[in-house]
Amino acid sequence: MVDQIFIPQPIQPAGPSGGTGGSGESKAPGASFEEILAQKTLKFSRHANEMIAKRSIDITADRMGRIADAVEKATAKGARDSLILVDDLALVVSVKNRTVITAIDGPSIKGNVFTNIDSAVIA
Repeated sequence: MVDQIFIPQPIQPAGPSGGTGGSGESKAPGASFEEILAQKTLKFSRHANEMIAKRSIDITADRMGRIADAVEKATAKGARDSLILVDDLALVVSVKNRTVITAIDGPSIKGNVFTNIDSAVIA
């Protein structure tokens, strides 16, 4: 004789209509892995990619981690557009969209005026 194993299904929170599913409910509590990953991943605009290539800027895994941490800090403070300084690199980032708008390296930073930012993070 074989014993049957009962595996309970996860309990789903009730939506605004009291149901446990449906098209009118928010995706936040049951967000998919892809949605969560998209919220945590930084994107680079075409302009930022061009500046990185043109200036031969090296973005290592360590730098990328520090940039991501800086964006998280800016998000926690309610920033919208932030200047992020990492070593000799300056990045203007749309915090809301998690998108690097432009990248400027050490020699090019001097003499620049950064506009349309509401915060700065030194990482």
